Amino acid sequence: MKTNLDSRRALVTGASSGLGEAIAHMLAEEGAAVIVHGRDEVRTRAVADAIRAEGGRADVAIGNLATDEGADLVLAQALAGGDVDILVNNAGSYHHHDWHTATPDKWGEAYAVNVLSGVRMIQRIVPAMVSRGWGRVIQIGGGLAEQPTAMLPHYQASLAARHNLAVSLARRLKDTGVTSNVVAPGAILVPAVKSFLENMAPQQGWGETWEEIERGCVVDIVPNDIGRLGRPEEIAGAVVYLSSGLADYVNGATIRVDGGTVKAAF
Repeated sequence: MKTNLDSRRALVTGASSGLGEAIAHMLAEEGAAVIVHGRDEVRTRAVADAIRAEGGRADVAIGNLATDEGADLVLAQALAGGDVDILVNNAGSYHHHDWHTATPDKWGEAYAVNVLSGVRMIQRIVPAMVSRGWGRVIQIGGGLAEQPTAMLPHYQASLAARHNLAVSLARRLKDTGVTSNVVAPGAILVPAVKSFLENMAPQQGWGETWEEIERGCVVDIVPNDIGRLGRPEEIAGAVVYLSSGLADYVNGATIRVDGGTVKAAF
């Protein structure tokens, strides 16, 4: 599969670890010049250094996208090396709250970090894409946006907003050559998730080995048709596809990469 990304530059927000790191690596492997964004300078530079060590092209952009000032700083760093053709809005976070502990201020915080950070980068980067007649905007959403659980109400609502804004943006970008889509991961095995599940395992009775813990988690918490958690590289592959010319005819779509956790006939 030829993605022809050699002439493209991609900004991946929240790329200092986890899904963002995997996405940045795979885009670089496909030839794109990647801007690795993060708030922690040491971790962010380490990801960029690793990409360069593998023969890829990588710059860094440090800043907090939860503020206008931080977004302006990130934009200036991102554009220092050239135009941004691909924007992957991955940056976000969540805390384990339920309906009793997710107070209104927690809802506001989740919205600011998970939604407004992406809006800031869209409004700063997409107009130039439109003027050039080509671009890709990809939101990293999630299955919880479509089928929420009783837990994490604030986080799930912020994911739903990400999905919604992506479709609205796609309609606004009609006939411009710029597309807007969503990649919706299921439960993905990033280090933070693995640590969380290992801590849960004793009280859940899942066993002691990782194989036992993963199997128990899938049975009890995130049942799917594949029988395991996803891997970051599987999300990155979907992002690479949407970033490429192979996805010219895909717009306003959600690609679910969740092992069949979310099921829909249409």
